[in-house]
Amino acid sequence: MPHETDPLLGVSAPRSRRLSRYVRNEIDPRHGDLLLLFCYIITGLLDSSAVFIWGSFVSMQTGNTVYFGLGLVGAEGDRWIKSGTSIATFCLGSLCFAAFHRAFSPRQRWVLCASFLVQMTCVGAAAIIVSVYRPARDAPLSWLVLVPLALVAFQSSGQAVTSRVLNYNGLTSVVLTSLYCDLFSHPDLLSPRVVGHAEEMRRVGAVLCLLLGTVLGGLWAHSSVGLMGALWTATVLKGVIVVAWLVWKGKSQGVEA
Repeated sequence: MPHETDPLLGVSAPRSRRLSRYVRNEIDPRHGDLLLLFCYIITGLLDSSAVFIWGSFVSMQTGNTVYFGLGLVGAEGDRWIKSGTSIATFCLGSLCFAAFHRAFSPRQRWVLCASFLVQMTCVGAAAIIVSVYRPARDAPLSWLVLVPLALVAFQSSGQAVTSRVLNYNGLTSVVLTSLYCDLFSHPDLLSPRVVGHAEEMRRVGAVLCLLLGTVLGGLWAHSSVGLMGALWTATVLKGVIVVAWLVWKGKSQGVEA
């Protein structure tokens, strides 16, 4: 004999199955380069403010390697410790994010959402520490600097791993040197044909997005809000990417997957 809850259960079960299929559906990687270019804005925002306040990069590890090497010969004060911390946690993040994507289907919607949710949480935690304790630019080396720096460096590797997952290997969001080389060594650089060249447009976009983020980070760092404003802005931008992956078109079935 039917009960009052029978229709409800009959409706909720298919909905839960549709939701399960939706979040497990692989996203369509086409146009994923737009989100990776958006990540360059976040990189510029975080690196410029971090260098100004902490004296260390949190994404671009080439500069940190130089600082670390100079520190080993006593030329950089305690900056080498900050740079070494950033390098170590970035490498650890690369290991963790790559292992996470390998453990599951790397392009599944929930996997990408979870990856950027972790990144957002790390930046948010760093923002909370900076907001509560407000470490000064010339503050002595302590956990108030090293912990938020490590959190932000750890999460930045997730963007680089995502570029591999989506097969846009040139858009790591953490380096520009190779992009400059590829951009200016292209045979069609001075030809109108370069405008329609997708790879060249991505390279130009990466440079411009990083530059935009750097300007924004510099403005935050020089303001009364300082690094705190940059970190909270980056947290919101990471959240935007989480939402974007949540509604991104599926690989085969589209958004109704």
